[in-house]
Amino acid sequence: MSRDSIGFTFLVSAALCVVCSILVSGAAVGLRDRQDRNKEDERKKNILSAAGLVEPGDDSTKLSELYDSRVTAIIVDLNTGKVVTDDKDLFPNPQQYDQKTAADNPKMSMEIPSAEDIAGIKRRENYSWVYLISDESGKLSQYVLPIRGKGLWSTLWGFLALDTNLNTIAGLTFYQHGETPGLGGEVDNPKWKALWKGKEAYGKDFKPEIEVIKGNVVPDSKNAIHEVDGLSGATITSRGVTHLLDFWLGNLGFKPYLESLREKGEK
Repeated sequence: MSRDSIGFTFLVSAALCVVCSILVSGAAVGLRDRQDRNKEDERKKNILSAAGLVEPGDDSTKLSELYDSRVTAIIVDLNTGKVVTDDKDLFPNPQQYDQKTAADNPKMSMEIPSAEDIAGIKRRENYSWVYLISDESGKLSQYVLPIRGKGLWSTLWGFLALDTNLNTIAGLTFYQHGETPGLGGEVDNPKWKALWKGKEAYGKDFKPEIEVIKGNVVPDSKNAIHEVDGLSGATITSRGVTHLLDFWLGNLGFKPYLESLREKGEK
């Protein structure tokens, strides 16, 4: 076959495609374990970050040791508020529970009525991880809750940390989103995230009151304890943060679990 023929050109192109496909597939398989480890390290880092336990320069080894010594992961039934980690019928191997996958599985999730879907997530998993944070003495100090909801361009995925009074916010972090850099993307700004510490999530009757307002919080305002400065030029993202927190702190989110903890505390 002549090297100048169309057939030879197609043959060479096909051979190159096959070789490249084999190389790419081999690399993907070969790097899968490392990618899984990196993903797990990032998850642990973000949980610790929401709890305010990450220091600049902490490497993956230190973060993993800190996570193992200070974090206990449990699974909660969002419908009843009960801890179900040890239910072997539901979770024969709890550590393999993938919450994101469960949210897309009709057998493991529920469709949210449009009128109640203020977070814009459409489906909500029936079971969620909750991370119990201990202080250096081993005493429970925080609860870290996974949260998500629609911003302007994307779904924001993050963690909310509450003190043991189940009301005071200890930290908030978003680890995955596609918001506009410099605008809605400022949810990553450490200065903005620092504004959340000490705010109160609930008002009277254990009703979610936390809100990202338009403009800056007036310190003397009666609602200042429930308000956080808005993101400049990112009204829809700011509103999205308010709505997703309202959802996850409400009846379809973690409120049944938090109420069960309050009842135990009162007893």
